Parts: sequence; structure tokens; C-alpha cells
Amino acid sequence: MKKDFYLTRYSLIIKRLERSPATYPELESYLLNSFEFQDAKIVSYSMRTLQRDIKDIANLFNFDIHNKKKGDNRYYIESRPVMEVDEYNQRLIESFQIMNAVNSQPDFAEFVYLENRTPRGIQNFYDLLFAIRNKRIIEFQHFKYKDQSITSRKVHPMALKESKDRWYLIALDTKDEKLKAFGLDRISDLSVSKAGFKLQQRFNLKEHFKNAFGIMNLEEQPENIIIRSTKEQAEYLKSSPLHHSQQIQKETDKSVYFAYDLYPTYDFIQEILSFGNQVKVMEPKSLISKVKETLEKSIQQYDDSSVEEEKS
Repeated sequence: MKKDFYLTRYSLIIKRLERSPATYPELESYLLNSFEFQDAKIVSYSMRTLQRDIKDIANLFNFDIHNKKKGDNRYYIESRPVMEVDEYNQRLIESFQIMNAVNSQPDFAEFVYLENRTPRGIQNFYDLLFAIRNKRIIEFQHFKYKDQSITSRKVHPMALKESKDRWYLIALDTKDEKLKAFGLDRISDLSVSKAGFKLQQRFNLKEHFKNAFGIMNLEEQPENIIIRSTKEQAEYLKSSPLHHSQQIQKETDKSVYFAYDLYPTYDFIQEILSFGNQVKVMEPKSLISKVKETLEKSIQQYDDSSVEEEKS
């Protein structure tokens, strides 16, 4: 059996057992009849491989799979991880499924098109993970887009967070003892110190990020936000919510009203603006004002006088 096929096997086993318990022959039949196994031209799946896969699934995804029920030889998922870990596992499975599918069939590149993007800063990912897990002080140079400046930072690293295909380091800046987000693509000359640190105060980052959209000011409080969407756009929002707090407040013949509990960051405003006239902010008034101000500034850029000034 192909060595690089193991994650595909794991995801298929989990997918089958999530549906219902299954015996080894039922699992074997399901796997061998899957498109993934057929594309990979795999024609056998032994009991020994299944036992090894079950152990690996437990270690990698924290899924406990057993078949020890009295008088029952079916395999079943005994326990699942907590929601946050389960969501992480699902994304991991999906990512590796795509990777295995594309890598196993070179001609997939002819009809599978990925976003063209160049990840930056990932070269520091494992060093940062090491520093976070071992509570090591780190120092680096950080480039700021706003004023094109470079500053030296000394921080206590706490977490890594993804937002819109970018990764950020969440850390306590020793200069002012404030939590800040640093884009990995703007970090250079990273140095992991042998010196450790102890946090003087406890931060519940999961609680902070619960109401986050993108990278937020961690000291702000969430707000109740209401947006009105056209029926057509609402279908997209229903299938892919903007935030986990999204709820349908009400529906009319022409519109759907969605409610959110989050802090309206710059990222969130940009997301709302990307929907054009398909979405309108209804509450709160402070957010309506920010959106209107942003739109007015955008319109000013296309004003005739502004164009003339640019030419001169």
C-alpha cells in the first residue's frame, strides 16, 4: 500500500464510522470501492493495516475507535474531541485529502486550480511553535506597512492565528505589556532565547478569539451586529457563515437579516464592503457610520477634481 496514502485512509475510515458502526468486511468494502482507492489502484486492505490505522487515528486526531462491545464485532467511534479540536482535525483532514489527491495524480493540475499565492513568513513557523510551547522569549525585527518602519521587538509568544491566508503571532510585547498581533510575513531576524518567561496575568485567548473576525484588537468588547442581505447573497452566507456567531434573525420576501456577536474590525468592514449592494449594515449606528465614511472616501477617489490633481 502506498506510504503517502495514509491520511486518505484515515479520513475515509472516520467518514464511514461517523455514518454508523461497521465490521471489518464492511470497512474494507467501503474503502476498496471508494474513488480514492480506485484512483490509487489499491485492491487490498488488511485487518493488520486497519488495526495500525486505528492506533494512528487515535494519536493524530484524538478519535477513539473500538470494537469491544459484547457480542458485537463492529467498529465505532467511542469518543470525539472537544469542538475546537474537532474543527481543527476536520480542516487538517480536508487539507491532506486535497494534497493527496493532487499529488497522487499529476494530471490533476490540468483541471484542479488552486489560488495563486506566495505564503511568506512560514519559514519561522516551527521556531515560533517551539518558543510558544516552551515559553521562550523571542526577539525579531518587525516591518510596519502603515509607515514603512522597522522596529525591534522583544515578546512573550502565546499563539499563532490564521486570517485570510496569512499567519500572525499573538504575543505580549514586553515594552508596554500589551497583547499584539505580528504578521509572520513581516517578521525577520527571529531569535529564540534560551531564557524563559512566566505570564504575570492569565489570558484566555480562545475567549478573545471567540468574537474575533480576522485579527482584532484584543482589548475591545464585542457588539451585536445586524446586516440585511438579498435572498441570493443570503444563500452564500448560509452555506459559508462569516462568523461562527452568525444567526438568522428574520426573513422576508426579499431579504434575510443576519445577526453577529463580534467586534467590527477593519477586516470585517472590508468583508462587508466586498458584497457591494447585496448587503447592508443595519446595526449598530457606529458601524453604519464607519461603512458610510469608507464608501464616501472611495467615491472621492473617483471625483473629477481628484483625478485632475493626480494628473498634475
